[in-house]
Amino acid sequence: MASVEDITKKNKEKIKARTVIQQCISAKLQVAPSTADIPAQYTGINRGIVVFVSFMKECDRGVVEKLANLICDVKLIDTDYGQASILNTHGDVLVIPQACLGGKLRGKSVQYHGIIDKTTGEELYQYFVKLCQSMISSNPVSSDEVSQPVVRYGTYGIRQVLSMETNGPYTHVFDL
Repeated sequence: MASVEDITKKNKEKIKARTVIQQCISAKLQVAPSTADIPAQYTGINRGIVVFVSFMKECDRGVVEKLANLICDVKLIDTDYGQASILNTHGDVLVIPQACLGGKLRGKSVQYHGIIDKTTGEELYQYFVKLCQSMISSNPVSSDEVSQPVVRYGTYGIRQVLSMETNGPYTHVFDL
């Protein structure tokens, strides 16, 4: 059992990145709003996971690499044979930037002083997406019955509309 000192020390460590993973049957994300001339643009996935990600000021490429590995390797997906990773199930991945995950409650307000600056955050987000794409694409499907999984992603720094169909309360939060 952890001592009070261990728990206190752990709670004082700075969070460098936070992610929320939701298992889904399908998901659709608006990546560009409509304009007078152009309808809204969407991306989406079939069965897989939706990954919300936020980077704090202390985040760097090393943390992003650990986070991408965690997303692809952690066994969260229910199968007929027990829990499996997204790599093992050949599911799709939808990555959504979510700066709000970095907020801290102060009284009755939420403050975002700990989140990374927009320029660095976007660079780390693009790096994270590329890492996930690389891991998913390097794990080819061997069956003709299953399509090659995809990694889709949202647009950094804008509000986005998400529609998702889930198959249970399979939501997990991880801090690095």
